[in-house]
This record gives sequence, C-alpha cells and structure tokens, in this order.
Amino acid sequence: MSEILIHNADTVLTMDDARRELAGADIRIRDGVIAEIGHGLHSDGAVHVASGCVVTPGLVNTHHHLYQSLTRAVPGGQDALLFGWLRTLYPIWARFGPEEMYVSAQAGLAELALSGCTLSSDHLYLYPNGARLDDTIAAAAELGLRFHPTRGAMSIGESDGGLPPDMLVEREAAILADCIRVIDAHHDAGDGAMCRVGIAPCSPFSVSRDLMRDAALLARDKGVMLHTHLAENDEDIAYSEATFGCRPGQYAEELGWTGPDVWHAHCVKLDGQEIDLFARSRTGVAHCPCSNCRLGSGIAPVRSMRDAGVPVGIGVDGSASNDSGNIVAEARMAMLLQRVARGADAMSAREALEIATRGGADVLGRGDCGRIAVGKRADIAIWDVTGVESAGSWDPAALLLAGPTRVKHLFVEGRQIVADGQIATLDMGAVIRRQTELARRIGARV
Repeated sequence: MSEILIHNADTVLTMDDARRELAGADIRIRDGVIAEIGHGLHSDGAVHVASGCVVTPGLVNTHHHLYQSLTRAVPGGQDALLFGWLRTLYPIWARFGPEEMYVSAQAGLAELALSGCTLSSDHLYLYPNGARLDDTIAAAAELGLRFHPTRGAMSIGESDGGLPPDMLVEREAAILADCIRVIDAHHDAGDGAMCRVGIAPCSPFSVSRDLMRDAALLARDKGVMLHTHLAENDEDIAYSEATFGCRPGQYAEELGWTGPDVWHAHCVKLDGQEIDLFARSRTGVAHCPCSNCRLGSGIAPVRSMRDAGVPVGIGVDGSASNDSGNIVAEARMAMLLQRVARGADAMSAREALEIATRGGADVLGRGDCGRIAVGKRADIAIWDVTGVESAGSWDPAALLLAGPTRVKHLFVEGRQIVADGQIATLDMGAVIRRQTELARRIGARV
C-alpha cells in the first residue's frame, strides 16, 4: 500500500459537490485514490508540503489533435479560415508516420501536463504511412497521463465532394474494423481507468451519413463514447444546410449523435433550438476558445449552454490552430470571451476553472475524476502562488485572474508526473530535440 500526503495547502479548491474551498488543508492519497481530506493529517508515505500553494483537481482537456504539435505556425495556414487552413495542412500531415504520431503525442501531452492537465482526450482522424491510434496510446502510457483517445476517420475525399485529399481517406469497412480492434485492445471501462477509447468520425464534411450512423451503433454496442466536430463556423453551417438540408444539430440527432455518451467539439454556431436539444439529451460540448479565435470562427455561446444545462468542458484543440496546448490559459480565455460577448459578469474565474476540471471530467463520462473528494482518483495539481504572477492578489484562489500558467507539482493516479515545474517521467530534452528534427525533416520535403 503506497501513500502520499499533500500537507498544509494555502487553499484547496475541491470542486466537490459542495464546491468547498479549504484553507490550510491536507490530502492523503492511498493507492491512487483520495483517502482523506482534513487538517493535521499524518502519513507514513512521502510528504509534499504545499504551503504557499493552491491545490486543484487536475485539469481536463476534452478536445485535441496531438499530432498537430509538429505543425505549429505553418506558413500559408496562419491567416486562413477553417477550410482553407485544412487544405494547406492536409498534404503536410499526409507525410506523417508512426514515429511522428508518437513523438508529437509525447510533446503535446507533456505540454498539457505542465499546464496542470491530468486527463486528455485526443481526436486522431488520419492514419498515413502505417500510423495507428496505438502510437499515441503508447506515448500517453509512458508519460503517465490519463488518456481518452478517439479513433477518428475520414472517408469522403475530394474526388467524392469531400474536403480532404483522397490520399488521407479510408474505406468505411476498414475504419469500423479498426475501431473494434483498438477498443478491444485498449479500452478500460472500469473506475480509475487510465485509457478509454472513443469512436470519432472527423466531421460531417469528411465522412458519409452511413459511417456516422454505423459509428453510433458500434459505439453503443461496445459501450464507448462518440466524438466529432460540429457547427464550428459559418462554412460548416452552410455545408450542412446545402448537403444535408438541415442544421448540424438536426443532422446529429437524426443519426444518433446526441446523448450523454456523445460530445461535440467547438459548437460555435449552435442556435437556441440546438442548445435546447443538447441540454435535454445531455450531449456534451468541448469548448475550444483559442482555436476558435485563431481561425476566426467566432465565440461559442457557452453562457447560454451552461444556463440551459449543456455539459461543457474545455479543449485546447490542435497546436496547428491553437499554437499552444496550455489548458489553464485556455480556461482563462474561455472566461474572457464570455465577458467580451456578454459582459464582465458573464463568467467568473471560479466557474471557468470548474468547467476546466469537473466540467470536462463529466463531459468525458469520468465522474471519478475532476474533483478532490474522498474516493475519487488522485489527479491533483499544485500551483505555487508565491511568484510574481500572484504577487498582490487578494484572492489566491482566483488562479485564472492572477496565477501561474505552469504547475509546480502534478499527480495522476497518485503518481508524480510533474515535479518542481519539470516533467518527471520523460527526458524532455530528448523529446524536444526529436520533435524539432521531425518538423524540420517534413518541412524540407514540402
């Protein structure tokens, strides 16, 4: 039996059912689970003194494309809208293989961990040159982050009226067969699972109606979640209306893509009826504010979604559209954009942090994560608030207003992943060198 004691935190933001905020508190962890919360606790295990720190649940990232960390700030795609941006990058991504997927996942997940993330989804929807979802799963296991990869896909290429080039699409029968393979090989439905697998056709403009429907049927048969992009920008809405004769929300509902086992990325352009549909069906949303800004997609109606009861989490999206993968900075942007759209009282710092922790865990069906409470998984972020970022702050618990964007210590299932602001489980110098070499090699061939 292994124990860890987090001792004497200035503030513990529990995000439990009562949203308690505890001063001078201790947290005792046993075998990867939170065993006790209180004051003056003792343990025979390792002790981490948290004086001068704020402790939060680990943050949760509900949407990412980890492979894109190899294509940050690509010329030609920096100032384009979604469809033009994709057309620039598709030919570059077609040059990737297993090593590119593995190394980019290592780098992207490490970047997330340094920003306080303990659980991340990933949407991998292209598999060139022998790449497999297994490549990213191996990277997450080595780092030690809790992972929810999704087996994405594209099946309609340019020659059939789709957006992606034909070289990046797959046969739909092969897609479904590989979904079954990776679920059987890697999915763990149990409490405390380190890896759960979802099914995630890329988007309504890159797969057929049949694949969307068949994917939903397969996911329910296997007991896994569904994920895709939806209603991301005006181009997306126009495509749906022209191709399917309806808005994206109606299209999703008709094909079985609503319910508590479904979450959609972006949803910038949901209208009132679609928000009501998502609220009634408990369909989740991954809100990606920085990417939405970068691609000029707009500001998602998160305030309206939350007020209606739609489950909402934060997603950093891919590093080719966000440029970074800092989940705590993403949560701050979510707060600021709602204030821009709706006024300074539209979203508090605490609500935004709740969306980034408990909210994201709930979207991913992980009620065992995202909160600090007895019996929940020991996924915990410790933030040093003695630095210049918080100097003069009257409310150290308002991390998103005046706090660090890099975590001091991070624990996943009670295992320390970040120690004193550095990744503890990987040789990050070697990862960064290899990531840089791969990016330069691909760039030289484009």
